[in-house]
Amino acid sequence: MMRAALAATALAMTLSAPAVAREAMDVAELVEKHGPAVVNISTTKLVKRGVEAFPFVIPDGEDMQEFFRRFFPPGGPGRGPIEEIPARGAGSGFIVSNDGYILTNAHVVRGADEVAVKLIDKRTFSAKVIGADSRTDVAVIKITANNLPAVKLGDPAQLRVGEAVAAIGSPFGFENSVTAGIVSAKGRSLPSESYVPYIQTDVPINPGNSGGPLFNMKGEVVGINSQIYSRSGGYQGVSFAIPIDVAMEVAEQLKASGKISRGWLGVVVQEVTADLAESFGMDRPRGALIAQVQADGPAARAGLQAADVILMFGGKPVENSGDLPRMVGMTKPGAKIPLQVWRRGKLQNITVELGELPGEEQLAGKPDKTYSRGGLALAELTAEQRRELGIDHGLLVEEVTGDAARAGIRVGDVILAVNNGKVATVEAFRKAIAAIPKGKSAAVLVRRGEGSLYIPLKISGE
Repeated sequence: MMRAALAATALAMTLSAPAVAREAMDVAELVEKHGPAVVNISTTKLVKRGVEAFPFVIPDGEDMQEFFRRFFPPGGPGRGPIEEIPARGAGSGFIVSNDGYILTNAHVVRGADEVAVKLIDKRTFSAKVIGADSRTDVAVIKITANNLPAVKLGDPAQLRVGEAVAAIGSPFGFENSVTAGIVSAKGRSLPSESYVPYIQTDVPINPGNSGGPLFNMKGEVVGINSQIYSRSGGYQGVSFAIPIDVAMEVAEQLKASGKISRGWLGVVVQEVTADLAESFGMDRPRGALIAQVQADGPAARAGLQAADVILMFGGKPVENSGDLPRMVGMTKPGAKIPLQVWRRGKLQNITVELGELPGEEQLAGKPDKTYSRGGLALAELTAEQRRELGIDHGLLVEEVTGDAARAGIRVGDVILAVNNGKVATVEAFRKAIAAIPKGKSAAVLVRRGEGSLYIPLKISGE
């Protein structure tokens, strides 16, 4: 029996060795053929810093801190001048056309004053940022060169869960590092991202891999490695890539106009659970349940109502609530789209004309970020801040006075809701607080650190 077991083990090792070798050769061949199209990206951003010149430590306490801020401002007496120091970053990218167009992540090049691209043959080029889209985390950059090696693009729809994939990038600055794994899932929705059906893999990805390609074993790029799910900040077995078809659709718009134009429906949706499906008389949980319709938005004009369940969008089924934002976002503004809606136990067909979703630059450029009633100065969160906090909406508290200070709201808090109504814009917060009578309180949901709490904000009328 022992001899038979040993013989079986030896036979299994003999049979598996060539299979492993063939798999390794496939990856090696992939790297040899397509690795030259992968690039290392380094960025430089000049940040201002005041040089401290005090021969003592500034005492703690708000009064003392305010004293030194007022009488010893940066660059003033007792301090050195404001200086600019370079902050450096790194990431990966890949060449999609032999005339120098390169895809990477938006967060790799965001805010950079200089972008440099280094090829596998050690040539270095200065790159121009053609455009970047924070909502999908896709950016297009361009170097001046010709006859460059370019990747072949694949079809993410053909990927199978369990299929082998490989990544090439520069984790921690180690250029042209290769890692491999399998596709763990497709069509993943992340809390902070509404427009990308992510490919989940177990390919080891670390800082510096961002923007690099995810290959299938045919040597085709099927995704852009974008982020990891981690409790430690390092790789823990769960990585996410942007499907290349989504990325290329964004890239074409960026190349054409430098910005993205997305459709907008004007609703807040939630998942249809089994209990909700039963209560609505549906055969099974599916679709996107409308929890809120924005006044004067495209959905309101089309007659959509809260409690409607959108089952089909433009002839395509909406299986999960996360499907709808992607479908809407990838449709051109002004398009008239037929919807199939479940309303009060019956199917209805409604046509909606989509509006245009405000761009990131439009949101960032709004001058009115201050709200006086209640004593708060607020700013809408950027896409990067939402991603870091793991939330999809909220307002950053920049200044606190009056009622808000007395209530205990702090600078750095993120306001999520007022009286259980989500607030994603300063205007939404203004309207919510304007509805609170003088002398009454609003229940303000605040994100503070890793937790959340309700704070009663009593409006004095100041």
